[in-house]
Amino acid sequence: MGTKTVDETGAKTDEENQADVAPADGTDEAEEADEAAKTVDAADETAETAGTAGGGQDTEGAEGAEEAAAAAEEGPSGVGQGAGAVVSAGLGIVSLTGSWVGTVASARQSLIGQLETSSSSSVAKMIEKGYGDAWHATALWGGLFALVALVVGVVTLARPAFGAPGRPQAPWIKSVAWAGVALGVIGLLLAVLKYTDVLLGLPSTS
Repeated sequence: MGTKTVDETGAKTDEENQADVAPADGTDEAEEADEAAKTVDAADETAETAGTAGGGQDTEGAEGAEEAAAAAEEGPSGVGQGAGAVVSAGLGIVSLTGSWVGTVASARQSLIGQLETSSSSSVAKMIEKGYGDAWHATALWGGLFALVALVVGVVTLARPAFGAPGRPQAPWIKSVAWAGVALGVIGLLLAVLKYTDVLLGLPSTS
């Protein structure tokens, strides 16, 4: 009887131990599965965040490259046209006010006229050689400056139609170029009138 009791008790104890161990094992497996699922979710979120950041950087880089390319294309064209407009206006002003080239040419021509005349020459010839030729030289150089100003201004205004079609020209460039053209026309007209003695001709000696 004692032996049987011990066996029953031992068998019962083993069953109870197995019953106690089984729930514990099941709980551990469930916790491990939850932790694995959380790890997978965290990895997915990290990958999505990295992809979003990378896409934003790529978009910003593409926009910056496009802006830089547009600035590189527009920069030289605008600078060249602006310089041409300023040069045209400057030459137009010089054609009206005179230049050191015209002054030197006038003085040289006056000296040549004095050398070609003598004390026995008539007054009309002395005036013509001493003053008339010098004034004509001044008018000639003024007309050359006016002509260059006119050509540069016209080329500047026509440049977008041939060199860069479809690209608008800055308003200030148009204004300065038109000013150069106007000054060139006025200077050229005055130079022709002076060279032909229609304007400010030589005084009469008779």
